[in-house]
Amino acid sequence: MTAPILSHVFPNGLVLLGQPMPWLQSAAFSFLVPAGCVNEPTAQQGLATLTCEMTLRGAGPRDNRQFVLDLDNLGVEHHASVSSALVSYGGATLAENLPAALAIFADVLQRPRLPVEELEACRQNSLQSLRSVEDEPSEKVMIELRRRHYPDPWGRSSLGEQEALETIGLDEIGGFFQRQFQPQGTILGVAGHLEWEPLKELVGTLLGNWQPVECVAFDEQPAQGGYLHVPYDSAQTHIGIAYSSAPYRHADYFQAWGAVGALGGGMSSRLFTEVRERRGLCYSVYASYHTLRDHAGVFCYAGSSAQRAQETLEVTLGELKRLAQGIESSELRRLKARIKTELIMQQESSFSRSSSVAREWYHINHARTLDELERIIDGLTCESINDYLAKNPPGQFTIVTVGPDELQVDNYSNP
Repeated sequence: MTAPILSHVFPNGLVLLGQPMPWLQSAAFSFLVPAGCVNEPTAQQGLATLTCEMTLRGAGPRDNRQFVLDLDNLGVEHHASVSSALVSYGGATLAENLPAALAIFADVLQRPRLPVEELEACRQNSLQSLRSVEDEPSEKVMIELRRRHYPDPWGRSSLGEQEALETIGLDEIGGFFQRQFQPQGTILGVAGHLEWEPLKELVGTLLGNWQPVECVAFDEQPAQGGYLHVPYDSAQTHIGIAYSSAPYRHADYFQAWGAVGALGGGMSSRLFTEVRERRGLCYSVYASYHTLRDHAGVFCYAGSSAQRAQETLEVTLGELKRLAQGIESSELRRLKARIKTELIMQQESSFSRSSSVAREWYHINHARTLDELERIIDGLTCESINDYLAKNPPGQFTIVTVGPDELQVDNYSNP
């Protein structure tokens, strides 16, 4: 049996979660901060990513060079990323170095230097990432698919827009930091070799005086849906298909997720077997589940030659529609085996657990243990999944293609 997940909410709203893993020598942390790109002004898309990057260019008493050197000396493997709702900072190190690592990131969250001399380098990094998408049409199609499938601003790419990135200045970055980086809504997950009471006291000392600010609401616009073709000079066509599903916090999530596992999970999945292996229509095909707090979707990709793209689209859509007829016991058995393997591997990774418990709390205000998750997976049956599919068949597809020719999608996409 795994250890229980401990939690504490500080008076300023900061949530601390702890997953003791005493058999490990490491400890890991994951901060989730409510400063994702949904909070950007429409004309400043890319602001969240620029702000995140700038916070890592020196904080507290450390300039950029000292910041990097101190983390290296502690052996901290760290990362940062931006999603639609959140800015994430995470790291893993020896358990004995965890307090020093948390102290550094407490400065990042509260006292970043935001040095003006680093702004241009951060800007160029962001522009380079954005331009690289033009050389990766398989990535471009999925970015456009998310933008079109989700209501705005939830479908925005964290990469931003070129015009905005070229003009965002330090005033905008400082303003965004002041508005969005706050304890209310921030979650810190820690896992590994830890002692709960000393950890709680440490975090209280480091972040207990962090002051909350009033949240600024944003307007949500309806999803565009339908079909979009992006012309691209290539011998290949990249196809993206999405349809709505149950978000993680919904009671039907695991039923919907189990169905998608049969559709696009692994080399025995329906899409891989039917579209790639039996018919040889494409070189790559998959389906994945993506969930936000209140929205979710199943996102499918197929990469094909331009000559066979129309057939690839039709066969892929046919498999999505056929899913409504239900899954078979052999498909569910393979899915359970694969997921249980992933759960077992999580038991050996402090970083995986710190990230997982933080994200679970974000979605459901509770963090399940691995034992709880395993019981949920064991409880999935073909009957329960097929009942969900009968009531919620895949449909109302959003479709995006990137390639030389537009495809015929009149019978499939949203009106």
